[in-house]
Amino acid sequence: MPHEDKSMGAVLAAQDPIVQSLVREEVDHGVLIPLKTTLELRDDHVTGRVLITRTPVKSANPTISLLRDMLPEEIVKGVPHLRRCAKPGDLPAHLKTQFMNETPQSRQIHTGKSNWIYIILGPESQLSRDELVQALKTIEGLEEDIFIRSVPVPMVAPTSQIQAAMWSQHFWPTLYRKNNPLGPHPAMVSRSTEEITDDAAIWMTLAHQVAEQSQAAGHGEPMGACIVQREEGNKVTLVALAADARWRCQGKTGCTGNPMAHSVLRAISMVAQKLVRAENKRTDTFQTPILEFEAFQDKPLLDDEQKVFEIDHPSPDGYLCHGLEMYLTHEPCVMCSMAILHSRMGKVVFRHRMPLTGGLCAENRGSDHPSLNGADGGRGLGLFWRRELNWSLVAWEWESNGCLKPLPVDQMIHA
Repeated sequence: MPHEDKSMGAVLAAQDPIVQSLVREEVDHGVLIPLKTTLELRDDHVTGRVLITRTPVKSANPTISLLRDMLPEEIVKGVPHLRRCAKPGDLPAHLKTQFMNETPQSRQIHTGKSNWIYIILGPESQLSRDELVQALKTIEGLEEDIFIRSVPVPMVAPTSQIQAAMWSQHFWPTLYRKNNPLGPHPAMVSRSTEEITDDAAIWMTLAHQVAEQSQAAGHGEPMGACIVQREEGNKVTLVALAADARWRCQGKTGCTGNPMAHSVLRAISMVAQKLVRAENKRTDTFQTPILEFEAFQDKPLLDDEQKVFEIDHPSPDGYLCHGLEMYLTHEPCVMCSMAILHSRMGKVVFRHRMPLTGGLCAENRGSDHPSLNGADGGRGLGLFWRRELNWSLVAWEWESNGCLKPLPVDQMIHA
């Protein structure tokens, strides 16, 4: 099988002619860094306490059956990332030492090939010791003085095999089930990164170009957005291209510009207009806007925006931006981040973090950023992946290898 040429020149040559004609700057690969979720950053070491007991191996099944009969299912299965049963030799070293030195019988249990096993009973806060002791006394073979101890354990599942091994040494034997309860599945992140890594620089370059053009024309800040659709076989179609236009028809004195004209909102609106245009063609209806002032400024203002706007939407029957990819020069503000979620975008890549005003990153905003002189934007929101929201997506920060020059803006600006 011939080796596939993944050089930037070959990748660009494989794109549609319109894309090739729009790319005027030198393009080279960058680095994609997946964003961390709020849970990945903050719940990494949250611990709680569970109660454990020990029984002869032959009494393990009756003990577990007893627990299932007397406790609600959510308690019995409350810590699925921890091994329910653990041999004495599999315990962390500090627990072995602690239990072995308690009584002569304990030392015997931990000597040689043991016929005993330790069992997690459940979270301590949800259990009654007295009730457990009375119930366990009915199990044949248990010690006369029922063994129940409280031990600290991580209350969330590990996100890697390395973390599981570390927790097994410090807390309790832990399982890594190749998933991520705190964010996107690692396999999905890896697969998605592989899908976009070859051509991400092309779409970032287009966003970069319109950002510079809009600033030069006095329309807005040097910020841009590019939306593409990726189909099976990794065929990519350019759907929308939009720059920031917050200063158009606005005075710069004493205001922050038109928030409806951020590049993200303009790009999403252009996608929506394409869908409406396709529907109008099918129904042979055409509507004339009646607004005296168009707040969204979502008509093409630049030649490059116009060229892309004239291309029909490749999938006019879908919901707005469902499954599309957005490439941004700057991390979007909270308003734009929520617009991205509501439009059902599938992937988002941005170049410059906005440590005071960005809505996608989960890291605390600005408190430790060296260029902000101690300014603090509060806790990062990590809006790309939140349990309480009804949509989530995969997001990356893109680092240029130096091919594209930076687009610096005031850190207080909302992108």
